[in-house]
Order: sequence, then C-alpha cells, then structure tokens
Amino acid sequence: MNKQHEDHPIVAVVDDDDLVRQGVCDLLRSIGLETKPFASVPEFLKWKLPDRPRCLVLDVRLPGLSGLDFQSELNKANVRVPIVFMTGHGDIPMSVRAMKGGAVDFLSKPFRDQDLLDAVQTGLDHDRKQRQGVSTTLQLRSAFDSLTSREQEIMGLVAAGLMNKQIAAEIGVSEVTVKFHRGNVMRKMGAKSLAELVRMADNLGVRRSAK
Repeated sequence: MNKQHEDHPIVAVVDDDDLVRQGVCDLLRSIGLETKPFASVPEFLKWKLPDRPRCLVLDVRLPGLSGLDFQSELNKANVRVPIVFMTGHGDIPMSVRAMKGGAVDFLSKPFRDQDLLDAVQTGLDHDRKQRQGVSTTLQLRSAFDSLTSREQEIMGLVAAGLMNKQIAAEIGVSEVTVKFHRGNVMRKMGAKSLAELVRMADNLGVRRSAK
C-alpha cells in the first residue's frame, strides 16, 4: 500500500434510513472525504476495514444489533475505530453509555452539518494519532528484537536506573563490557540520550530491577 493511499481517510456510515445515509455521505463527500455507506451492522461486518485513517458514523437504532451494542462488541474484540453516533431518539443515559464506550460524539437528529463534520474530523485525528502510536511501538519492538539477549538484559537494567558499575556487578561482567553493550543498545535502538532510551523501555514495558 502506498503512502498516499494510507493517508487518504475513509468514513463508514451505518444507518438503515436511505435518505439519512445518503445525506450524510453527500455531506462528507462535499469536503473531499471518501465514504462507504451501509444499511446495517451485518452489512458493515462483511467489509474489511481499510488500513488507513478511518471513522464510523453510526446510527443508534438499527435493525438487529443496536449501534450501542455494536460499539460494545467492537470494544470487546479490541477493534479500534472512532465512532460518531447519531440518533433521533437519544437520551442522557444513552449518550453517557456511548461516551464511556469511547465515542467521539453523540449527535441528536436533526443536527447541524458542521457539528457532524467537526465530529468526524476529530475522529479521524484520533485515529491518525492512535495509528502513529502503534506504528512507533512496532518500530521500537523490531529494534528491541534485534538486540542480543545480553543487550536486552542490559537495556532493562539501564532503564531501571542502574549505573554501569552496578550492572557489571549484577550480571557478573566487567564494566568495560557493560559500556560496550550499552553503546550497542543505544545505537540499535536509535536512542540519542539515556532519557530517550528509558522512554523507549517504558513504551515497550522493558524494565528489570536488580536482584
């Protein structure tokens, strides 16, 4: 997949009302967003979520599985897609449940066009940031996996705050050997400072205390 396609966002719209679904898609397309309309959750589930910034505009009341129940199912399956809810029959408990489930917004029909556009842009921004975080973590994990087992051990001890002399005593090698391995760790991880290496270790959950 080329970079340009990855950066091209898409918005899925799920509503069983043909006029509402078409109107929302037309509005989103008017600002240059690609849309994918669906009349139901089962129809949406047949579609493979694209690997690029995305957002879901979801009606609360749908035939079969409701929008709120579908949100719960997505959360249980650890499928991260920002959701903007829209409803003609909303109430406060419904809104609270949606927001607690991680919804970007909960819009009551009829809503202002700009409110929907703002909510969708917020959702796409959230997804971009989340995807960037995942990409960074994957890159860090790949770099960490390139370390030898000794280098991984030393990275954990460095991140735990031990000095070279303490690490040498901890693992039974010379201080010179620790410095050599530590230099390799910094180079392979692409860390420009100790603070940056510690942040990387925290991101990866790599931390070892002295025995």
